[in-house]
Amino acid sequence: MKAMVFAAGLGTRLKPVTDSMPKALVPVCGQPLLYHVLCKLRNSGYDEIVVNVHHFADQIREYLDSHDFGVSISISDETDLLRETGGAISHARPLLGGPEPFLIHNVDIISDLDLAWFRQQMRPGALATLLVSDRKTQRYLLFDDTMRLVGWTNIATGEVRSPYPGLRPEDCRRYAFGGVHCISPEIFDEFNARHCPERFPIMDFYLDACADRAIYGAIPESLSMVDVGKLESLAEAERICRKILGD
Repeated sequence: MKAMVFAAGLGTRLKPVTDSMPKALVPVCGQPLLYHVLCKLRNSGYDEIVVNVHHFADQIREYLDSHDFGVSISISDETDLLRETGGAISHARPLLGGPEPFLIHNVDIISDLDLAWFRQQMRPGALATLLVSDRKTQRYLLFDDTMRLVGWTNIATGEVRSPYPGLRPEDCRRYAFGGVHCISPEIFDEFNARHCPERFPIMDFYLDACADRAIYGAIPESLSMVDVGKLESLAEAERICRKILGD
């Protein structure tokens, strides 16, 4: 099974730590974030893993060269251009292509998500399945009663984005995105058909494509998760990590 780890980001919210290292190598429980994600993927049966690199790319390459995770790990090099999340997937097509869905996992997500369960949530004909949770944030994905994606909203500004004119967030199911998605290989043809540029966010693509392609959200019954995007989130990441490790 194939998976991709988004590890190319600049990690600006983790400064000054990321002034000298990539976010992927920021330590949690004594090991880099990348270590935790790769181990989780390996232990869940993913044996072909792609890691994209840009910020301090050489440090990530050196780390991977000096550690054996027991799976095939390929580098998707974005040192020439940081392509954002959608462009990163498109750029990695030669490494991700195949008949089966592949997984995307942000490097800064620490969780106890059962990835085998999550993969099983991919419905027939779906273009993608997104991990979502019922947590407080300012930005929410909007779903209908079948958990099909219909839009996005920022509750702080009142902004709504949707291919459906007049969509009312209060009429939708509202959940936060969890940084993990399972994607059909058909997405590459969709990228081409929609003339996606070299650099674009995947969420912008989803919000456009959901008008005529089924994209669903999946909610675990329970989920301990932290997005290690800010310095103040490191303590929570340590707590969840210790819980997962059984310490």
